[in-house]
Amino acid sequence: MIPEIVEFNRRFVEGREYERFATSKYPDKKIAIVTCMDTRLIELLPAALGLRNGDVKIIKNAGATITNPFDSTMRSILVAVYELGVNEVMVIGHTGCGVQGMDADEMLHLMKERGVSEEHINLMMHCGINLKEWLHGFEDTDAAISETVDLIARHPLMPPEGVSVRGFVMDSYTGELRSIEA
Repeated sequence: MIPEIVEFNRRFVEGREYERFATSKYPDKKIAIVTCMDTRLIELLPAALGLRNGDVKIIKNAGATITNPFDSTMRSILVAVYELGVNEVMVIGHTGCGVQGMDADEMLHLMKERGVSEEHINLMMHCGINLKEWLHGFEDTDAAISETVDLIARHPLMPPEGVSVRGFVMDSYTGELRSIEA
């Protein structure tokens, strides 16, 4: 599949189709959106929110959650705020998320089935990484989004004023947003 994607890209560039997407690195609407990497949201989320290329910074990960106050998602938010002029952050989870109910033991089992050695798993644990905690999903989407909103808003490196952080859950089928109270 990758060779087909690379070939499409070659034709895309050759045909100068990129020109209609030209914009700057600064988000026009001064918003960063933290959302899930779910395939259903790739086109649905921007369409349902009326967003165009250049409007917002979109930061995607598994579950639209922050698992550690110093992970790459939080770093991206801080870059968006301090370097790119963002003054609003939306955390948007969604219905039917694959991270909801994700089981760490099952994930470790699948890793072993795909060839990850017990030695490598033990090495991670020896280095202080609690894989069962790190790979565990969440049970309640609303609670997970609310916790992430709280973590962002109270992060010690976020400005004490001037940045609004709000949480939402999007219907994965209709695109309808429901506000989550933090």
